[in-house]
Amino acid sequence: MTAAQEDLVRARDEFLEISTPRVEDGAAIWRIARDSEVLDLNSSYSYLLWCRDFAATSVVARGRDGEPIAFVTGYVRPDRPEALVVWQVAVDRAHRGRGLAGVLLDALTAKVTGGLGVREIETTITPDNTASDALFTSYAKRHGASLSREVLFDGGLFPEGTHQPEVLYRIGPVAA
Repeated sequence: MTAAQEDLVRARDEFLEISTPRVEDGAAIWRIARDSEVLDLNSSYSYLLWCRDFAATSVVARGRDGEPIAFVTGYVRPDRPEALVVWQVAVDRAHRGRGLAGVLLDALTAKVTGGLGVREIETTITPDNTASDALFTSYAKRHGASLSREVLFDGGLFPEGTHQPEVLYRIGPVAA
């Protein structure tokens, strides 16, 4: 059994299904993002909109009670429809460390490469976010895709003045 298959087996013990988010999932997704203590938290309203307007480019893992326990949100870049921007990835604290984020990222990729023609994944990661770096680096390796990194937004661009730079990760090509 490969490492990816082992991750899938471990992750499946923790959830019932991977599905498209629904508007009523917005509050739970907001709570998971808030409790991550790593993600930049958006307004609760934005998560409701995300579940309505970007559901086709996002996925959630549902626990045995049907409630979201993890999510990946993304959108197709309007000026580059072959690129999916992964906006946020978060797993509820009780379900971390079992490969669920990687399983969700693979599920989202399968969803958007087949149906939407996506061939490249983009995301931004701050230099201190080692978990996201590991997730996307292993994703690229697992899919045999190249990975490039460059600073997209310097920390000085953010109004609060204390934000780390956002490093753009480009992964591709990815196949259905």
